Amino acid sequence: MEQDPHHDHAYMHAHGIAHTHSHVHENQKAVVNRLARAIGHLEKVKRMVEQGYDCSEVLIQLAAVRSALEGTGKVILQDHLRHCMVDAVAAGDQTAIDDLCQAIDKFMK
Repeated sequence: MEQDPHHDHAYMHAHGIAHTHSHVHENQKAVVNRLARAIGHLEKVKRMVEQGYDCSEVLIQLAAVRSALEGTGKVILQDHLRHCMVDAVAAGDQTAIDDLCQAIDKFMK
């Protein structure tokens, strides 16, 4: 099925159209699964703190949360580069490139 060019990310930026957040990415299911795992880890951390677990054990579980989130971010970034950014670069959409740079700065702090 061909995508409507009026809903293309680069087209929308180039024509000042407000960006909707309804597009589906190739790896959406993998991202949702990774987020579910991260949420599960975080819920476990909360229970561990409530139950008075040893701080070392809590820190190890927090590391699992951080790792899950970083892996999720990596999948999202790769998907964005392979699809959205390819279209943006082809259309000369500097705004999309600037937006990505800002997002990377915030993600990597």
